[in-house]
Amino acid sequence: MHLISAENLTVRHGGVAVLADVDFAIRRGEIVTVVGPNGSGKSTLIRALIGLERSATGQVTRLPGLSIGYVPQKLHIDATLPMTVRRFLSLPRRVTDAAAAAALSRTGVAGLETRQMARLSGGQFQRVLLARALLARPDILILDEPTQGLDQPGIAAFYRLLEEVRRETGAAVLLVSHDLHVVMSASDRVICLNGHVCCQGTPRVVSAAPEYRALFGLGTGGALALYQHVHDHDHDQDEGHGHDHAHPHAAHPHRHDHSHDHSQSKAADHV
Repeated sequence: MHLISAENLTVRHGGVAVLADVDFAIRRGEIVTVVGPNGSGKSTLIRALIGLERSATGQVTRLPGLSIGYVPQKLHIDATLPMTVRRFLSLPRRVTDAAAAAALSRTGVAGLETRQMARLSGGQFQRVLLARALLARPDILILDEPTQGLDQPGIAAFYRLLEEVRRETGAAVLLVSHDLHVVMSASDRVICLNGHVCCQGTPRVVSAAPEYRALFGLGTGGALALYQHVHDHDHDQDEGHGHDHAHPHAAHPHRHDHSHDHSQSKAADHV
């Protein structure tokens, strides 16, 4: 059963089609990552799916009673505004101290209740946003570029956290990625967007698709191909752990026989 679906979705801004004839669907428990260049309509798609953007044609269907946990692309907290983490978690509706503490613990930032939002690190801030989203007990988590501004270890840790949340709660995850050549390897599907759906499939399929390479690999010798890194748990061997920058277009990760492999993405060389 689809939690959210869109059929022939077209969105216009000032007469210009930002999205054209987009078909989209996500099922319970799926992890779907949307990638695309700046201006490709990624955020517009998210806004249309949750009802914040009006479509010119086509329709969006949401499961009745669907609970959505939304983590926005940017949230500015004025440094002069007193806003503790605990107070933030009770916006717009109050939650109990126990529920707030449990959500912070679940996202790895237990004990931050009295900290000022404006004084959190980038990673702490994103985890608090995720904690707030989880308080709604969502059927689907929608995250618009949640790792922007995080360093590579921070991105990998956040992706692992999302995978754990999906596994424990059964919530679907719809993730917009700002990085064209790094993808959460736990993604069931990757959608390549550039005003329309260029291609979609598993990370491996999309990384090899000519439409993807035409968009992101042109003139780079493949340096912007999707790169995944999946490692095992014992960390006692080098295979699958090293990142060979001499081969930045490696699109086929070493996988181990662990159904619950943690994922760690690593960017290929920049050009």
